[in-house]
Amino acid sequence: METVEKDTLPVKRGILKNKYYLYLTEFFAGMSVMAVELGASRLLAPYFSSSQIVWTIIIGTIMIAMALGNIWGGRSADQNPNPDRLYIHMIVAAVWIAAIPVLGKYIIVGISALLVFTISNNFLICAAFLACMVIFVFPLFLLGTVTPSLVKYTVDSLDDSGKTVGSLGAFNTIGSIIGTFVPTFVTIPAVGTSITFLIFAGILLLLALIYFISVKTRRKNCIAGVILFAVCAFAGTSGSFAFWEKDLLYEGESIYNYLQVKETDDSVILSTNVLFGVQSIMKKDGGVTGMYYDYAMAAPVMAGRTDGDILILGMGTGTYAKQCQHYYGTTSIEGVEIDQKITDLAGAYFELPDSVNVTTYDGRSYLEAVSDTYDVIMVDAYQDITIPFQMSSAEFFTLVKEHLKEDGVMVVNMNMHSEKEGNINAYLSDTIASVFDYVYTVDVWGSTNRELFATQNPDALSVFEAGRVLIEDPELQMMLTRVSEDIAPYEKGNYLLTDDKAPVELLGMQVIDDLIRMELVYYKDLFKREGIEGLLQ
Repeated sequence: METVEKDTLPVKRGILKNKYYLYLTEFFAGMSVMAVELGASRLLAPYFSSSQIVWTIIIGTIMIAMALGNIWGGRSADQNPNPDRLYIHMIVAAVWIAAIPVLGKYIIVGISALLVFTISNNFLICAAFLACMVIFVFPLFLLGTVTPSLVKYTVDSLDDSGKTVGSLGAFNTIGSIIGTFVPTFVTIPAVGTSITFLIFAGILLLLALIYFISVKTRRKNCIAGVILFAVCAFAGTSGSFAFWEKDLLYEGESIYNYLQVKETDDSVILSTNVLFGVQSIMKKDGGVTGMYYDYAMAAPVMAGRTDGDILILGMGTGTYAKQCQHYYGTTSIEGVEIDQKITDLAGAYFELPDSVNVTTYDGRSYLEAVSDTYDVIMVDAYQDITIPFQMSSAEFFTLVKEHLKEDGVMVVNMNMHSEKEGNINAYLSDTIASVFDYVYTVDVWGSTNRELFATQNPDALSVFEAGRVLIEDPELQMMLTRVSEDIAPYEKGNYLLTDDKAPVELLGMQVIDDLIRMELVYYKDLFKREGIEGLLQ
């Protein structure tokens, strides 16, 4: 008899007598779904990049969870139209979302460590998809039950069902819109991804608590939810994305990137990704870096103007700018960096001189906005598979060419060298060769980077050979000699990237898979000797 009474309780009890509270629930549920989706991208980006591929995985996974939640929520509401169930779901979803900052990074690293030994193809796709499934599907499945449940509780009669369902949809959509802008432009830049998860989890929890307080039920569930949320709030704001790193100089987030600055005995290093490489470096002794920046120093010599005008698209923290100033005394250097926070770090940790003018802008948009010409334009905007397609196309390189002086040189850092036919660098090189008459490449020793030099000057190599012997600094001269020994004219193929078709992320993914396969033997052996801790170190 007691069960029957529970199942036949009036739908509108307590605060639900006010229909606008149901609309409010729908509004904040829609807002939270979008906030979690954007938070998911920032949680995954330090480990898997923020490429279109990763975004596709996130959106697809979330849509699967929401669809399943819609189906199950509708059936559940028909079978038992008790609002308690909906708001219990919201408590569980809130606690789960609050736990993501605490456990998410360990799940991601654990899944990556497991998969790196079990698959050899599409590692990043599989790891990102599985991480999304484990971390995000369940809470978003529960949030997917909100809309069909609210329809059940809100519709009074068939006469106003269309109006009511339309109003619920509008509140959900408006909430989703706000939930798209607030995390991106407010909470993530201001307080970070972890607290963003906690803010929206707290909103969901508060909605459920208000309901249960109004109907005076489920006190134990409410207390348990508050305690678990408090534990997550305490533990989730003190961790690090790279939790195995010690004594970082800086770790934070911007609108565009996860940012990490660390110091070694001889260098200060910026990384925008936990699992992939170095984006900028400063040698404490002011010398060469041993990286692609040193090879790119050939560009001013090749242009015949070591004191000429230089533009850097993808400034980072100013490694190349400082090298040009240090070795050539170049004074006319402009940089374009889309992430203002990286520019701030350049001044705080990397001693970028005030004399270097840095504009916060997209590199291609900058070229479209200015009419200046330069002796050297360095394109250094490619990170692992996060390659901006609009800066990889024939249209972009044509724009660069138009901003070079008569004998000017473009130097491009391509960081995923592969010998496989049809690889990303072949596409980039062929595309550049379709725009420039003279293209040369040199592989960076000890890395997967390749430097490409492009010019309209047929005598560029002769100019370089004549100029490099005049360099007085022995360290730089040695690097330029290495470039001279290894540089070769590029033979153009038939691959082409355009604004209409530039599958740079899929091409990059293929190279990443090849690199992972090459490294598997070493890491398998390391894992056997030292376990997961050895891998992290």
